[in-house]
Amino acid sequence: MKSVVFEDVSFQYGNLDQPTLHHIDLVIDEGEKVLITGKSGSGKSTLAHCINGLIPFTYKGEFKGRVLVNGKEPSQLSLFAMGTQVGSILQDQDCQFVGLSAGEDVAFALENDCVAPEEMQVAVDIALQQVDMLPHKNHPPQSLSGGQKQKVAIAGILAMDVPILLFDEPLANLDPASGKKAMETILDIHGKTGKTIIVIEHRIEDVLEHGFDRVVVVDDGKIVFNGTPDRLLAEDVLPGYGLRQPLYVEMLKLCGVAAREEDRISVLENTVKYKDQVLKKYMEDRFTDQRPNNRTILKLQGVSFRYFKEDPYTIEDVSFDVKEGEMLAIVGNNGAGKSTLLKAISGIAKYQNGSIYYGAENQQGEAGNESSSSPVGMQRIDTWTAKQRALAIGFVMQNPNHMITKDMIYDEVAFGLRNFGVGKEETDRRVKEALKICGLYEYRNWPVSSLSYGQKKRVTIASILSMGPKVIILDEPTAGQDYTSYREFMSYLDQIKCSGIGIILITHDMHLALEYADSGVVLSGGRVIAKDYMDRILADNWIIGKANLKHTSIERMGRLFGVEDLSSFIAYFTRRVTSKTCAETGSGKSESRQAAAEREEVSHE
Repeated sequence: MKSVVFEDVSFQYGNLDQPTLHHIDLVIDEGEKVLITGKSGSGKSTLAHCINGLIPFTYKGEFKGRVLVNGKEPSQLSLFAMGTQVGSILQDQDCQFVGLSAGEDVAFALENDCVAPEEMQVAVDIALQQVDMLPHKNHPPQSLSGGQKQKVAIAGILAMDVPILLFDEPLANLDPASGKKAMETILDIHGKTGKTIIVIEHRIEDVLEHGFDRVVVVDDGKIVFNGTPDRLLAEDVLPGYGLRQPLYVEMLKLCGVAAREEDRISVLENTVKYKDQVLKKYMEDRFTDQRPNNRTILKLQGVSFRYFKEDPYTIEDVSFDVKEGEMLAIVGNNGAGKSTLLKAISGIAKYQNGSIYYGAENQQGEAGNESSSSPVGMQRIDTWTAKQRALAIGFVMQNPNHMITKDMIYDEVAFGLRNFGVGKEETDRRVKEALKICGLYEYRNWPVSSLSYGQKKRVTIASILSMGPKVIILDEPTAGQDYTSYREFMSYLDQIKCSGIGIILITHDMHLALEYADSGVVLSGGRVIAKDYMDRILADNWIIGKANLKHTSIERMGRLFGVEDLSSFIAYFTRRVTSKTCAETGSGKSESRQAAAEREEVSHE
């Protein structure tokens, strides 16, 4: 039986002048596990909306062709009826919550189906247990982190008995280990029930490692690839459409490996045949890694915060430094306190213990209080308000909908500048520059509502960049962004840090942290458990397990090949792959960083 059938489908949203989908023909068989991927704006989510009935019932426009879901046309049913056929996890979890607690939200669909209370309680507990959220059963959704909200949304779908499970960016807000467990849970449900699994995701490697049957690549509203993961990787399809290959595959290609479909390199263990070729490249082209040691621009000493007096501290005794021109990654498990920490730094949350010091010249005049105990040349900013800190420390939140206040994109990016009384011409210059940096200039006169979730994220980043802060905090900046946009944006951040700006990233993307962060801070249970270079952090089994980080494919390959110095192995290939892909995508590194990389190389000829 066919679960989903597209027959020459085209669709154009009512507020756009061009179709988003063009002549789509696609068949998904019952019980298949299918990954749909593509750049932001490629039409992936629109494809999903055609499957779950949001088109035509929620999103209006001109529809051509025919879609069949379990043999039925969505347009001939109702949105409620489609809910019995397709269970959907949306990218923006806040749009899905209807209950006052996590348990109530998971129970919502069961209540609508008039399930007996006793049976409902058991089903809710099982679903929450599967995603490690049972202890939060009675917590309101608003108190949960972005990753925890994602888990509750997944639990709500797992509690339903529908034949098709559709996941739109299910890994976007999950820490790596939780993302892996979520995928394992989804596949466990597939193994037990035979449900059709459709995943729409940018994190291709994190999905393919779970043995998906097929990959569909969408570009500019058209299907440009439809085949097995092994064929996808062997034919080198992904880079041509601005998508990221698994890191270990990039590494193999860097070493001159020409894999074939029958080599089945979608399974990392099958790469052991290339061990000698990889290690030869590694040993012949080693380098000495030198890290910058600039002066400190931001210092945290013993910072602790809790939301209520009777509660334990969400973050406790946190200390670390951020240097001028440094990119610092904050990593750790969902609920570790990462977002709370950044709120404390930016002044949104008032910490109860500890102090924060700022080392750059104060631009606000009478903004801070000098203290005799302050580090030399730094100001204690504990009494600064969030508004006072805004010009020195810019904060981009995890959920763009929590920041956006204007209808039009240009007005949203200009909002902060206008509030601070910046002149019209200067505002226009800064807004346009920020929009160009974030790849949104051509959309400057569009309504924000017309953008995808990832594009909205870029709008909020542009809003902060336009303010010109000396420290920039970004909470999951690349979540929901395609690889091309990710590369372009991170390349820009890599350049601006050379001007002395300190950048703090919260991220679950270990590849991003490896490629771009000069150092990392690992949080677990609200405490700092490690401060080191990311390649050393991701070579340490204890840290990875304690903080729910993920064993990267490059580290797993190093262990498979018997490499002793895993940190050096990870650092070498990460930097080589980054340099190569930057050149291929045309985004490039900053001149100073590339020059530094060249100086670091030591020939072993």
